[in-house]
Amino acid sequence: MVSLIVVRTWIEPVVAGAQLAGSLYDTGLLMVVKNYYNSSAEGAGEVAQQKAISNFYTIYNLVLGLSPLLSAYFLARLGDEKHRKIPICGPLCGYLLSRLIVLFVILLDWPIEVIYGSAALNGLSGGFATYWSGIMALAALGSSESRRSLRLIIIELSYGVAGFIGSLASGHIFTLNLTYRQGSTLISFSAALYLLCILYSLCVLKVPQAGQLSHANKEPNGVKGEPSKNSTSEPQAAEGTRLLGARVAGNSGSEVALTPSKVILALLFTSAVLYELAVAGAIVDVLQLFVLKEPLKWDAVMIGYGNASGYVIFITSFLGIYALSRHLRDTTMIALGMLSFSAGILIMAFARWTYLYFVARAVMLFTLIPLPTIRSTISKRVQESSYGKVFVVLQLALNITGVIASAAYNRIYQATLGWFPGFCFILSCIISTLSIVPIGIVAYKESDRQGYSPISS
Repeated sequence: MVSLIVVRTWIEPVVAGAQLAGSLYDTGLLMVVKNYYNSSAEGAGEVAQQKAISNFYTIYNLVLGLSPLLSAYFLARLGDEKHRKIPICGPLCGYLLSRLIVLFVILLDWPIEVIYGSAALNGLSGGFATYWSGIMALAALGSSESRRSLRLIIIELSYGVAGFIGSLASGHIFTLNLTYRQGSTLISFSAALYLLCILYSLCVLKVPQAGQLSHANKEPNGVKGEPSKNSTSEPQAAEGTRLLGARVAGNSGSEVALTPSKVILALLFTSAVLYELAVAGAIVDVLQLFVLKEPLKWDAVMIGYGNASGYVIFITSFLGIYALSRHLRDTTMIALGMLSFSAGILIMAFARWTYLYFVARAVMLFTLIPLPTIRSTISKRVQESSYGKVFVVLQLALNITGVIASAAYNRIYQATLGWFPGFCFILSCIISTLSIVPIGIVAYKESDRQGYSPISS
């Protein structure tokens, strides 16, 4: 039976609650911005309205993506050196305050540009880069190496299920006239959920201790009496090899390098950045504009359903890792996920009917596998005391990539809106396919490495 102390180390309630709040906010913000520009640019035509919304999100995502650069690494370092809750609670407080500012924009008729200030406040408190790095560091700290990929994808699964539920509900909540201002109900629910997450993190959540981790490492495969491949009897990495390169005893007794060379680490980062460039530009920015215009022209309810279909990939990716990790190497699973996204986004480029949109989403069933698996691969090669810093560097790289993608894809979308709105999706397909190349090189370089262990169930 799982003890109460172990249950208190589970980070999933925070992840689920925050993502439920985030999915409500995303739908609410999109509809508020759409209604604002529909009324302010009335008679200007659909193309002009699409460009106005696109420009708003370009600036919004730019502020949201760049402002964490000032505080993210500092908060992550505090998390490593002081307390693991700092990089989680700080960004959650920023989320709460930024949502309250958006609520005031709706209720008090403040200028829409004030929302840029809420994005800056969100970013200065650490933003998603710090928050997610803190979540991953805490999850990695409380898991054994042999089960870490599975542990991280379970975190992503809870994130996705919460987003799925929130997206399904968001469109219906938006249509409820509980207040005289559309969107205020969604934003209020979102702020309340963030407040609950903060209280849970401060009062209930317990940081895993070294003793609990050692206990988890004893029997990672669930077989009583079987020695762990990650036993605490293995020698510790020397201080000089803290981040890049420790040699430990393998199963056969011979020394095997568990940490990749700097080249392999750079290849993993490069692949993650390229993949983020493909996904962030197409899915995060362009797709939400694509469904607002003809021929799809969705309302709030359909937007909620569309967002929910995107969260289904969290479930299918989890099932994919759970089943395939017994038979495939990490690099193979990463490549499979990238190919899944490439094929789906190519279909999306030609989506002229609602059913084809959902077909494209279905093809993307393994889209989520690459990034958690890359994080897991990296985490197995660094010391626990460096988890926060390494993860936040990766997340900041992804953030900067997302900002560049947002600006570039929005401009390309505006330029191609009149003749082929799906052009950005084809570009995304090409970049996603290119991101497989670094992974292929890693697979080739590590083809003769020993000690590979699939994720146990």
